[in-house]
Amino acid sequence: MTDTSQRNTPTSGSGDKTLGKHGGGAPGTRGRTTIADGVVEKIAGMAARDVGGVHAMGSGLSRTFGAVRDRVPGGGKSVTRGVKAEVGESQAALDLEIVVEYGVSISDVARDVRENVVAAVERMTGLEVVEVNIAVSDVKLPDEEDDDEPEQRVQ
Repeated sequence: MTDTSQRNTPTSGSGDKTLGKHGGGAPGTRGRTTIADGVVEKIAGMAARDVGGVHAMGSGLSRTFGAVRDRVPGGGKSVTRGVKAEVGESQAALDLEIVVEYGVSISDVARDVRENVVAAVERMTGLEVVEVNIAVSDVKLPDEEDDDEPEQRVQ
């Protein structure tokens, strides 16, 4: 015997005002919208890169592996490198790892990144951003070569 007490099947005259009722409420409120973590990560990654003083995203190791992966045909640059998001029904929390340019104020860059990321994510998704944690993993010195461009093995 099957227990049907837990089933969400609309039946006429059931008394349930949301199931089986057509035309109730504004069309924009019918149904659910879910936003994947990766979507929020892309938005945050793009917003963080737009801030002056941010040289790159991610740790040196992740950037090196990412640069090699990006050289694979169809690989494309990963805008989510250095970004991790946790997305709930109405809120999001983000962790970003950045490399800053030498000479900039790290606290100012971190504040600007935080403000830009919060504004972009909230505007585009409607989620409330409850925290943006920023880890500065490196400083790009003027005379350093970019880790994003690995040396060619053959010439």
